[in-house]
Amino acid sequence: MKLILTQEISGLGAPGDVVEVKDGYGRNYLVPRGHAIKWTRGAARQIDSIRKAREVREIHDVATAEQIKQQLEQLDVPLPARSGPGGRLFGAVTVADVVSAVSEAGGPEIDKRRIEVANPIKTLGSHQVVVRLHPEVAATLRLNVIRA
Repeated sequence: MKLILTQEISGLGAPGDVVEVKDGYGRNYLVPRGHAIKWTRGAARQIDSIRKAREVREIHDVATAEQIKQQLEQLDVPLPARSGPGGRLFGAVTVADVVSAVSEAGGPEIDKRRIEVANPIKTLGSHQVVVRLHPEVAATLRLNVIRA
């Protein structure tokens, strides 16, 4: 199945890329979640607008990405969340929560699509989150989830 990616998919491509995937993966996962659209001649014209939007959000050079990485790794981000008596959160910490906590802590503005949470954060305490700033640069962000 031939698809046009609308979001960055790890190991597959970036927005605006035309990829060939197995039918089930495209039909059952990528298209319903809005990560891709089916390739047609009309949709192929949208590729330029998708790529232009990506270029606006993207960090272009490695030096800038390294500077942002240093800023993020020096931050210790407190993230208040509601929790029960055992330290277990009501729900989980989302990437939107992480973005707002970083901006409140005085860090640089980051795109929520660049944040990768390996395991859902459901407990109080210190956690680490990876931020992919550039294909060659990834920053490790320290979160301190505290009781709200």
